[in-house]
Amino acid sequence: MSNFAGVVRLLKKEQNRLTTELHRITAALAAFGKAYVKGTGPRRLSAAARARIAAAQKARWAKARAMTKVVSMRGKRTLSAAARRKIAAAQRARWEKVKAGKKTA
Repeated sequence: MSNFAGVVRLLKKEQNRLTTELHRITAALAAFGKAYVKGTGPRRLSAAARARIAAAQKARWAKARAMTKVVSMRGKRTLSAAARRKIAAAQRARWEKVKAGKKTA
């Protein structure tokens, strides 16, 4: 039993030593750590820097547009009123045929 008491006593002594060392390290970090910590706030750009970035981006887009070949697309074609009437009449005739086929079947 005395052997266990001695081991416990040594472990407690080591625990106390480590605790005090940990307190010293914590104090040192508190004193010097602030100098090496990055700022937590958001980065802010000056108006001039934003203008430079915007101008560079506009130049990149202009260069990209200049490199692409522009092909103009033909506009949508529209039907005349007479053509629309002819199509509608043909469709009505087709439907009449379908309906007549259903009545006889």
